[in-house]
Amino acid sequence: MRKTGGHESIKNRQKAISSPYSDSKPSEVEMAGVYWIYAMRKRGKYPEVTSRSGKWLVFVNIEEIDEVWDKIKKATEEGKLGSDAKVATAIPNPNATNSETKVICVYSYDYADEKDVNRVREELRKLGITKKIPYKADEDTIKGKYAIRGDKKISKYYE
Repeated sequence: MRKTGGHESIKNRQKAISSPYSDSKPSEVEMAGVYWIYAMRKRGKYPEVTSRSGKWLVFVNIEEIDEVWDKIKKATEEGKLGSDAKVATAIPNPNATNSETKVICVYSYDYADEKDVNRVREELRKLGITKKIPYKADEDTIKGKYAIRGDKKISKYYE
């Protein structure tokens, strides 16, 4: 089941906007309109994104965001995680539930592939992400489902 348009087209626009900042520390990026910095897989093959794509949401204290992003960025580029990952920059996000944290999204191609979703989660544990984190489907993001808006039980997984 191949995905066309939707979340992938939004991500592609965001990637183009943020590309000049790809090697920047997220805590230092304050350029208007640059809400995310992306990392893309550079090694190994990974299945093509489907309409059931999603991401692990790693919430990190602002003081630690640069350090944690550096680990996740390297693991993504080395092909240890999914297709790509993104980190919130220093710009305030209206969807954030806590102003003291930023989010890192680690994508997988299909939430129905539990083996791959769990593999990515296990790699995050190896990087030190040991507290429970949610996995959210991109379709729920497109529908505007966020905890700050009162939505409940959005996560496909919580491990």
